[in-house]
Amino acid sequence: MLFSQQFGSRPSDDDRHRFKQSEYYNGSTFVNLSPPAPKDPEVGGWKAAWQFLRGTPNRTPDQGTVAAIPIQPEALAPVEGPELYWFGHSSFLLQWHQRNFLFDPVFADVAAPHPWLGSKRYSGQLPIQPGDLPHINAVFISHDHYDHLDLTAIRQLAGKTERFYVPLGVGTHLRGWGIEPSRIVELDWWEHTSLNELAITLTPAQHFSGRRPTGQNQSLWGGWHLKSDDFSLFFSGDTGYSPHFTEIRQRLGAVDFALLECGQYNPAWADIHMMPEETVKAARDLEAGVMMPVHWGAFTLSIHAWNEPAQRVVAEAQKQNQAIVVPRIGERLDLLSPPTTIRPWWDVRLQSMTAQEAKGASDYV
Repeated sequence: MLFSQQFGSRPSDDDRHRFKQSEYYNGSTFVNLSPPAPKDPEVGGWKAAWQFLRGTPNRTPDQGTVAAIPIQPEALAPVEGPELYWFGHSSFLLQWHQRNFLFDPVFADVAAPHPWLGSKRYSGQLPIQPGDLPHINAVFISHDHYDHLDLTAIRQLAGKTERFYVPLGVGTHLRGWGIEPSRIVELDWWEHTSLNELAITLTPAQHFSGRRPTGQNQSLWGGWHLKSDDFSLFFSGDTGYSPHFTEIRQRLGAVDFALLECGQYNPAWADIHMMPEETVKAARDLEAGVMMPVHWGAFTLSIHAWNEPAQRVVAEAQKQNQAIVVPRIGERLDLLSPPTTIRPWWDVRLQSMTAQEAKGASDYV
C-alpha cells in the first residue's frame, strides 16, 4: 500500500484545504447527505461475511452461460447521437454531438488491486478494445473504487483523452498517475460546468470512497447529469436509495435516459447499494423516460446470482410501467429510439430453446 500505484495517492495539505470549502466535508472525511440506517443484526456482521465466503449458487456464470453472454463488437464512427455502448458493469461509451464520452471505464480483467483478489470478467473480453477506441473528449468517473476507477484504463486512455471529470478529491489519484492537472475537472455536489452545448452537473449519491483498507472517504462520490437543449442523461454511480433522486429531478428536471445502479446489492449494505426494486423507484423519482440497469453483468462483487439483477429489475419495471432497456454488452443503443421489448439474453433457459423459440422470447423473463 505504501508503494503500489494501484492504491492511488493520499490527499495533500492543499487538497484538504480545498475539501474544507465543501459543506459535505466534516473536517476529516466526506459524508453522505443522510445518516446510515440502523443495521439489522440478522443480515449484517459475521453472518454476512460467512455467507459471502461460503458462496451461493449461480453467483458466477457457468462455462455454458459464459459462452452465451453476447459480446457484440460494433464499428465506431462519429455520430450525432446520442448512442451508447455498454461494456458491462458501470462502464459505457456515449457518443453525442460528434463527441465521445467514457463513463467509469474499467478495462482490467479483475476489479481489484491484484488479479488474485477478485473474480474475472464474465465475458473474458471487452466489446471494444482500448486501442480501437476513438479520440475521447471526456472521461467521467463516479468515485475511486476499483470497479469504477481503473489504473489500467487511465494509463491506456491518457494519450487520447482531452478531459477527466471527477468528484472532488479523485483528482489526487489521477495526478499521482501522471494526468496533467489542467486536464482534470473536479466538482463538488451540485457544481456545474459546461462542455460546449452540454451542461454537466455532479449530483449526490449515498455511498463511500477509498482504495485502501484504511483512510476511507478522502474523496467524494456521485452521479453525473448531462443535458443539452433536447436531451438529458443521468448516471447514478454507486448509491443507496435516498431522497436525493427526487431532489435531482426537482433541481435539474425530468431525465430522458437514466443509467442506474442495479447489482452487487445485499441487505447487509443496503445503505450504499440499491436493491433492484429500489432502482425502479429511483427511476420513477427522476421521472426517467427510459431506464437502464448497470453495475452488473461483468464481475461478482456480492452473493446474489449473477443474472438476478436483470430478472428482478425487469419484473419490477414492468409492474410499475417503467420503460426499461437491457442491451447486450457492446450492442449499439440509440437513446432517442431505444427498443420497446426486452430480449432476456441473460436467462440461461434460453440456451435450451431453438432459434425460432428464442426469437419470440421478448416477454420471457
